[in-house]
Amino acid sequence: MASSTTTKVLTSPAPGTVIGPVHEYTEEKKTAMAELREASPCSILYQRPESHFINLFSGYSLTRRTRKVRRYAPPATTDDYYPWEVRWLNMPDTIPRYMRAAKWSLPEGKKRIKATLEWRREFKPDLILPDDVKIESETGKIIINGFDKDGRPIIYMRPGRENTETSPRQLRHLVWCLERAKDLMPAGQESLVIIVDYKSTTLRTNPSISIASKVLHILQQHYVETLGRAIVVNLPMLLSFFYKGISPFLDPVTRDKMRFNPDLFELIPASQLDADFGGEHAYEFEPESYWEQIVAACGVTKEGTRLDFPPPSTSNSEKSSEITTVLEVSSSPSTLTTPLSDEKTLVDVSAASVEADESNVTVLHEITA
Repeated sequence: MASSTTTKVLTSPAPGTVIGPVHEYTEEKKTAMAELREASPCSILYQRPESHFINLFSGYSLTRRTRKVRRYAPPATTDDYYPWEVRWLNMPDTIPRYMRAAKWSLPEGKKRIKATLEWRREFKPDLILPDDVKIESETGKIIINGFDKDGRPIIYMRPGRENTETSPRQLRHLVWCLERAKDLMPAGQESLVIIVDYKSTTLRTNPSISIASKVLHILQQHYVETLGRAIVVNLPMLLSFFYKGISPFLDPVTRDKMRFNPDLFELIPASQLDADFGGEHAYEFEPESYWEQIVAACGVTKEGTRLDFPPPSTSNSEKSSEITTVLEVSSSPSTLTTPLSDEKTLVDVSAASVEADESNVTVLHEITA
């Protein structure tokens, strides 16, 4: 065990860590992921009324057949959150996680990702202002520090250090921590570890079953396949009822990942494990130092954005003016020079100048007469 304390937060895995688990996919699964990637924006992002397309393609008939409209530009010039949705969809782990959670059922994958996109649009987890939730971090009741043997970031939760009354801000702080843990994940890692330490926890400081159920809902529905391990230590008999109370809210996947009082050295390198649990990292929590290190390591600005996102780009109005239209008739090799026939038509609308993170995302709109 280390002989002296430190305020340094461990924001990278131990040298030589092999990232795991490694997910390998068959061609069939790769095809399923490609289909979800193509369909996911269609399910939720900016569905527009048919009148929009009639105005856009005035002079052409949109009747009697299903038309498919493909846009490669932001569909709303005034919507500031759209790039963040695209950024999330483009993250390398998003589509694979949702397909695994859906057991490779495309309809279920669409349903799940649609629900999360709706939740993210309302909650905006990637734009939570640090200063809005900083007070929740003052006692160290939730901190990110260290990595397990597979390179998963560790979130320590200590309910005994609760310092605020129950409020929506507590939930936003937890989500902020989940987002920061994802920021710290090394390349190839898609999950994290949560260690819940009940030392010094009382009935007063322990979260209510109502709050716990909300946390579980967010974790299980909107951070699917993100929980790698859930470890519970120092649980007093007095609080055993708590886990009986939340048991109905635990899905089988989450329940299977829970461990009570395991040998932590089998899971976490001694150099990465907090000394409170026998590890070598004699971390001494200091609120300001901790907060500054996490914010800096994750590149979060005071506005809740990132130092590297959104990137500098032309304005939305400029991008909108650069949209060009290409019309192709799938049933005929000839060039379209007359209003659309009754045959199925593919309409491609592309933008020459689109932010890098938006360029690979296709938003499909089905128009049915």
